[in-house]
Amino acid sequence: MIFKKIRKGHADWRNFLCSTPAMDYVFQKDAYEDQIDRAAENIRNADCVIIGAGAGASTAAGIKYGGKRFTDNFAEFIKKYGGHYMTDMYAAGFYPYPSEEAKWGYWSKHALMNRFDPPALPLYTELYDIVKNKEYFVLTTNVDHQFYKAGFDEQRIFATQGDYGKIQCQKACHPKTYNAEELFHKMDEARKDCLIPSELVPKCPVCGGNMAMNLRCDNYFVEDEAWHEAADRYADFLEQNKDKKVILLELGVGFNTPIIIRFPFEKMVRENSSYSLIRLNMDEAVVPESFGKRVIGIGGDMAKAITDIRGLVL
Repeated sequence: MIFKKIRKGHADWRNFLCSTPAMDYVFQKDAYEDQIDRAAENIRNADCVIIGAGAGASTAAGIKYGGKRFTDNFAEFIKKYGGHYMTDMYAAGFYPYPSEEAKWGYWSKHALMNRFDPPALPLYTELYDIVKNKEYFVLTTNVDHQFYKAGFDEQRIFATQGDYGKIQCQKACHPKTYNAEELFHKMDEARKDCLIPSELVPKCPVCGGNMAMNLRCDNYFVEDEAWHEAADRYADFLEQNKDKKVILLELGVGFNTPIIIRFPFEKMVRENSSYSLIRLNMDEAVVPESFGKRVIGIGGDMAKAITDIRGLVL
């Protein structure tokens, strides 16, 4: 379970996440221009905006895990390892690398490509323009730091699934994460034949065991002090705004991990008459028909939609 804490005065997260997915999903047939107009108007009139962003947001922004971006930058890994794992960066992360030198040879490059090298991308800076004069909070499963780079207040961001820039004890022997930017650059410079030198392999400073990326991929994911503080701030924000006119702006959230953003957002709209949902999604912009005028589902090019909404909000 992702949210384990039950705080006095706040919802039990275990119940909050156990939302029944809507049975009346539909693709709306409204004209694109009408949807954009309504979305912009709803945001302008809202007391606050809660952004929920999934992998589709960064894909739309340009951080693509497959295609030419993968084959051009990971050619040596594709040649060395091949097979069905080396089809994109997502699958390559699950490759059973034969050694720590091999594992960090891959992950250091992956982190640099997707976390440290890209600047703040236009989709995120335009999204910030849309909400910067509003009360807002960001809930995201993305681990690429784009919200931080784009200027969003770090006190208003809860990145639930980790950070490509941090590492942790592989067995989570202690609840702490470590900044790995400098280490990843050293690994990248020293890597040969997809391997890093043994002296650069990180070891846990407490138990001496192996280290891992701080990503939620198993039961050993470390939720450090900063993670819990962000969870508390998000819970506080929900509590403080529960009776206000709230827009839930959902970006690129599919059905891979819908219990983190997609289903809880629907549950909030279902239970709060002053809440509305704006869902932007390339292929999965289906929305609960029963929400009526309180939901907008915009499919297709998300970057264009954000640009168009920004033009009407500002």
